[in-house]
Amino acid sequence: QGMRFPKLIVFDLDYTLWPLWIDTHISPPLKRVYASALKDRHGETLAFYKDVPGILVSLHKQGVALGIASRTSAPDLAREALTLLQVQGHEGPVLSIFSKKAIEIYPGSKMKHFRAIHKHTGIAYEEMIFFDDEARNREVAGLGVTFVLVPQGVTQSVFERGLRDWR
Repeated sequence: QGMRFPKLIVFDLDYTLWPLWIDTHISPPLKRVYASALKDRHGETLAFYKDVPGILVSLHKQGVALGIASRTSAPDLAREALTLLQVQGHEGPVLSIFSKKAIEIYPGSKMKHFRAIHKHTGIAYEEMIFFDDEARNREVAGLGVTFVLVPQGVTQSVFERGLRDWR
């Protein structure tokens, strides 16, 4: 405890918070089967990686701003999923855990996403960490963002490594 956190922690969605590409693996409509899991038209399940809910809720409770930078070609579906999904320890949709000014979900470069996030929040790039599964998105480090490559979803250990890298 008493550890310093960056002002903003940003997450990619696909293969970072959940184990699929929402634009290719999931077909609407989405239906909530229980608070933390949805099913699509074909019965495919959409849920977060195991450690994700605890990490999000803990950061939110500590007052750390959270963001999303995703280049999915299904932004509406991604937002719908985040509106339907809930996590233990937080009232309401998981989307409400994230700062409205730091949600960029649309095709395009992560550089564009981060410039928009910086513009909307006024938070310095050096005060941001970005968790993402694609090495090519390391380009945001050129802005001053701490980039953390996520091998198989955000886990507690990957998250802690990211914090150490930033500190």
